[in-house]
Amino acid sequence: MSVSDATNGRPEPPEDEEGSADLFRTIGRQVRLLRERVGLTQRELGERLGYSEDLIRSLERGRRTPQPEFLAAADELLGAGGLLRAATEDVTRAKARARVKHPDWFRGYARLEGDAAELHEYSNHVIPGLLQTEEHARALFKMRKPLLDEAMIEQRVTARLARQELLTRWPTPIVTTVIEESVLRRPIGGWDVHERQLHQLLKLGQLRSLELQVMPLDRMEHAGMGGPFILLTPKARTQVAYTEVQNVSKLITDAEEVRMLAARYGSIRAQALTPHESLTAIEKLLGER
Repeated sequence: MSVSDATNGRPEPPEDEEGSADLFRTIGRQVRLLRERVGLTQRELGERLGYSEDLIRSLERGRRTPQPEFLAAADELLGAGGLLRAATEDVTRAKARARVKHPDWFRGYARLEGDAAELHEYSNHVIPGLLQTEEHARALFKMRKPLLDEAMIEQRVTARLARQELLTRWPTPIVTTVIEESVLRRPIGGWDVHERQLHQLLKLGQLRSLELQVMPLDRMEHAGMGGPFILLTPKARTQVAYTEVQNVSKLITDAEEVRMLAARYGSIRAQALTPHESLTAIEKLLGER
């Protein structure tokens, strides 16, 4: 299981949050119009700028915050004449005002994650939230029981995507993750959605700051049978651990408990495929369909 971004209520968003969302949607529409004007698809734009098609789609829908480096690169590539670059200051102010809502049981971890210098996750049930495509995340929330209404689903998808900015900011934290092979074989959302999710993992696996490993099904010894967990080191602070089961979470700060989980994670990584072998395994899964 991975960390979820579920919220238990649906309060009205504050004015600042609504204003930020409107700004991001407006910029997204501008990007789409400029892209279509030069005859590029979302995939082609992403390839030329070094971003995934899923991220471009999310940006154009206003569900992802446009980063300054994206605005500058897109402005030049699309011949926007400074239109997109000029929005950088407004986006920076909007990010400072915007608040992504998390439930009480998740809020403490979310604050630490946003300030992470290192993050290490073992996931045995789902693709880690930081690595999910928008489609995959939406599929997970749509199948949740009790059922969520459409507005709540969109709110939770937005919150999950907002967390992923951790992977593209600078300085970028060191991130490692070990995912069970069984997770990669489960076609959440259908085969088309799952195929794009696997391609997303391959792309993320190329990042210098991220090491992705697969725990194969044929291992006769497995140090992670106690369940999923996250090790997180905030900037200039000591490492903590986080566990979550059925929306019941525990933030672990006791040094000895954290040490034991860190040792366990070391064993899990040693038993898993190497990062290179793991990407090869994912490519093989894509070829099996």
